[in-house]
Amino acid sequence: MTGAPEPLDRLHPGVVHHIVNTLGWPGLRPLQEEAIEPLLDGADAVLLAPTAGGKTEAASFPLLSRMAAESWTGTSVLYVCPLKALLNNLLPRLETYTSWLGRTAALWHGDVSQPRRKRILRDRPDILLTTPESLEAMLVSANVDHRAFFSGLRTIVVDEVHAFAGDDRGWHLLAVLERLERVVGRSVQRVGLSATVGNPEQLLTWLQGSERDKRAAYVVAPHLREENPVLPPPGEIQLDYVGSLENAATVITSLHRGEKRLVFCESRRQVEMLGESLRAKGVTTFLSHASLSMDERRRAEEAFADARDCVIVSTSTLELGIDVGDLDRVIQIDAPSTVASFLQRLGRTGRRSGSTRNCLFLATDEDGLLGAAALLLLWSRGWVEPVVAPPEPRHIVAQQVLALCLQEHRVGDRLWQEWWGGLGSFGPSAEPIVRHLIEEGFLERDGGMLYIGPEAERRFGYRHFMDLTAVFTAAPEFTVLAGRKEIGTTNPALLTEEVAGPRRLLLSGRSWQVTYIDWSRRRCFVEPVEGGGKARWGGVGSGRSASYELTRSAREVLLGADPPIALTRRAEAALAQARDSGAKSVHPAGTVVIRGGRDTNVRWWTWAGYQANVTLAATLAGIADPLQRPTDTYIRLREDLTLDEWNRAKASAIGQLCLPAVDTRAIHGLKFSAALPQRLAEATLAARLADLDGASAALKETSRFVSAGD
Repeated sequence: MTGAPEPLDRLHPGVVHHIVNTLGWPGLRPLQEEAIEPLLDGADAVLLAPTAGGKTEAASFPLLSRMAAESWTGTSVLYVCPLKALLNNLLPRLETYTSWLGRTAALWHGDVSQPRRKRILRDRPDILLTTPESLEAMLVSANVDHRAFFSGLRTIVVDEVHAFAGDDRGWHLLAVLERLERVVGRSVQRVGLSATVGNPEQLLTWLQGSERDKRAAYVVAPHLREENPVLPPPGEIQLDYVGSLENAATVITSLHRGEKRLVFCESRRQVEMLGESLRAKGVTTFLSHASLSMDERRRAEEAFADARDCVIVSTSTLELGIDVGDLDRVIQIDAPSTVASFLQRLGRTGRRSGSTRNCLFLATDEDGLLGAAALLLLWSRGWVEPVVAPPEPRHIVAQQVLALCLQEHRVGDRLWQEWWGGLGSFGPSAEPIVRHLIEEGFLERDGGMLYIGPEAERRFGYRHFMDLTAVFTAAPEFTVLAGRKEIGTTNPALLTEEVAGPRRLLLSGRSWQVTYIDWSRRRCFVEPVEGGGKARWGGVGSGRSASYELTRSAREVLLGADPPIALTRRAEAALAQARDSGAKSVHPAGTVVIRGGRDTNVRWWTWAGYQANVTLAATLAGIADPLQRPTDTYIRLREDLTLDEWNRAKASAIGQLCLPAVDTRAIHGLKFSAALPQRLAEATLAARLADLDGASAALKETSRFVSAGD
C-alpha cells in the first residue's frame, strides 16, 4: 500500500527538476514543503519564517506549478513589496524561476522607464512586481486599460506583509486590492510573506479583507511549533555601554577587522555622523538611508555586497529582505523600537554555513542601554509584538473614494460602498466623509453619479493626480546636487538657519559646502569640503515612543532583571548606576507617585509607555498638571494633590477612560486631512494616540504615594 504523496511530488516536474539540478538543493525547507498544498489548492495564506527563511521560494514554486497546471494567461500573479529596492533585488530571482517554465516576470514602479512600461503593457508578464502606490497609479492611469491588463489575475503575493499591516500603507493596500478584485470580476487568492509576528492568525484575517470567511486560510509557520527555538550561543548577543556615538565609532573600528559589518542606527542623522567618524578613522564605510539618492544607495549596496573588510551604516532601510551579500556581523546603536525589528536585523547574520547569528549592541547613553536591555529581555522570552492596523483610517477612505472616481470617471452615489465589500471603515461609517467631499467640492454629484470636483483638481490634480495616489506625505526636503550628481535630500531648516561662515551639510557620510540654493526648484548645489557638515531631518528617529510592553520590561530591568546575553563590564557598571538612580521610581508591587524632587510637581511613575500616559493625562485632567508633557515613564500631577484626591480620581477613572486631546496643528501631518471634516480628522488622531489597555492596566495597579526624601 503506497502512502500519501510527498509535497514535492505536487509541484510541476520542471520546477522540481530545476530545484534539484539548477539550484542543487537536496530538498525543500519545512516552510517550503508545508506551503505547497494550501497554495496549490487556492487557499489564502500567511507564510511566516525568520529572515532568509526561503519565503519567496515557498510562494513562487507552488504558484508557478499551479500557473502551468491551470494554463494561466496574461499577468496572473502580482508580487507586491513595500520598497522599490526590495523589488529590484527580487526581480533576478523571479526571472530565473519563471524562465524554468517559459514564463516571464517584470518590474513596475516609479523608477521604471516609459518605454519599458509600454513593453509591459504590450507583452503582459506572468508575474508583475510592484508597490501598492504604483498599482493604484495603474488603476487610475488613462494609459492603462486596467480591465484588460488585469483580466488574468489569480493571485496576489504581499511580501513583508507585517511592514504594511502596522500602518496606513496597509489600509491603502487592502482598499486597492478590493477595487482590483472588482475590476477583475473574481475573488483573488492572497498570500502574505512575513517575518515572525505575535499574532499571525489576526494578520491573516486582516490580509483577507472582505474575503474573510469566504475562502480557506492557513498560517504556515513550522518554526513556531518548536518548543525550544534555538537561540544564538551565549556571547553572540552582546550589550556594551560606550557613552557616545564617537566612542561607538572607535569600538567598531577596533573590533572585527577584516569582516563585513552592518550597523543599524535609529535616525538618519546618526547614520551620517557615525559614517563620517568611521571614514575619518580609515574604515571603508558605506551609508544607506531614505534621504540618500537612489544611485547613492545602490552604489553602497553593490559595493558592500562585493567587499569584505568594510562597514555599512543604515537606518531600517536595510532591515527588510534586501540582499547585502555574505555578512559577518550586525551591530546595533542603542536599540530598535520593536523586538520584530531586532529579529529582522539579527536574521541578516548566520546565513553562511558554519556561522551563527550575532548582534552587538552599543549603547550611547543610559536610555539606549535601558532600552536595549528591555528589548533583549522580551526577546529572550520569545515575545514579539502583535501587528495591529491603526484604527479609524478615515483619511484613507477619503483618498480611496476620490481615487475610485478618478479610476471609473463616474460612480453611483449609492454604489460606491460595493467597491470595498464592507471592508472596515469603507462601509456605512464612511457616509459622512462622502457627504463632506460633496459639500466641499472635492466631488460633484449629478444624476445620482459622483465624479471628481474642482477642489480635488485644485488640491491633488498636479501631474495627472500623482499626489492623490501618493498616500504618504514626505517632508518638503531640498535635493542636494554636486554638479549634476544627486547626493540626496536635506531638511530646508539647514538652509535657512543663521550660520557664521560658510554653510555646510553632512550627507552620504561627507561634508559639503553649499554654493548655491535654487529656492523655486527646491535644490541646493554643493562641493566637497573637509569636515564641519551638519545633518538634520524630521520624523525618523525623533521623538519615538516606547510601547507599554517595552516600557514595562525596562521597569523590570531597573528592578534587577538581566537579559540572558553577554554584558560587558561597562554595561554592567552603567546598568548598576541606572538602577541606583532610578530606584525610587520603580516598585515591584505597583506604580509609584513621588512628590518633590527635581521640581515641585508630583510625578506618577506608571512605566506604561507614552500612549498609555497621554490617555491617563486626559482621563485624569482634574488632577493632572495642565502643562502636561507625558513621557514613556511618568505623567505630572498637580502640586497640591492630596492622597484622598488621588485615590478618588483614580477609582473613578477606571472604566471611564478618555481619548487624548489633539493639537489641531497635528492634523496637517495626516495626508488628505483636508478632505475630512475637522472633527473626524481629530477623532482619527485621538484614537491613534491612545492606549486604552495600557492606561487601564496602570490604573488598576496598586500605587505607592511617597515623598522624594523618603
